[in-house]
Amino acid sequence: MKVFINPGHAPNGNPDPGAINEFFRIRECDMALSIGELVKRYLIKAGCGVKLLQSNNLYGESAGENIIQSANDWEADIFVSIHCNAFDKTVRGAETLVYDLIGEGYSLGRCIHAQLIEEMQDIDGTFPDRGIRTRSLLAVLRSTIMPAVLVETAFIDNDIDALLLMNHQQEIAAAIARGITDYWQQFQG
Repeated sequence: MKVFINPGHAPNGNPDPGAINEFFRIRECDMALSIGELVKRYLIKAGCGVKLLQSNNLYGESAGENIIQSANDWEADIFVSIHCNAFDKTVRGAETLVYDLIGEGYSLGRCIHAQLIEEMQDIDGTFPDRGIRTRSLLAVLRSTIMPAVLVETAFIDNDIDALLLMNHQQEIAAAIARGITDYWQQFQG
């Protein structure tokens, strides 16, 4: 299985760091990359081929390597974009975004989301499950030719979730990797 991992936002935060937690001075681009690198390690140990690309160029709109074209050209079996959500500092939880609720992306999303929520609720019993949501206009879900999901791991602007992101990256990454391998085992079965 070939898995393309896309940690959200621009490398080194330039020009787009994504969401920021000012209190803890953490940026989405850094959290997503750290978690993505850990997911990569887990998947390589599981025998997967993995390519990881963090770029501000999703679909040819910016300089740098084009994420969607790279994933499609590499002929990945699965595409996973990793992000941290933000809203108004009071909202918490994880959600997984998919193109629609009928395709293979949805099946992949269900597997990843189930593992992520189980892990996060084991760590913090109050961690909210925000569910699986459709976002058909997101380029990484719309234009990739393989099953694709975008995982919003937690709300970086919420201090409770930010602490989870800072202190439990191994667990978050392992849950995402387990969800990917769960999906692949179902697909192969």
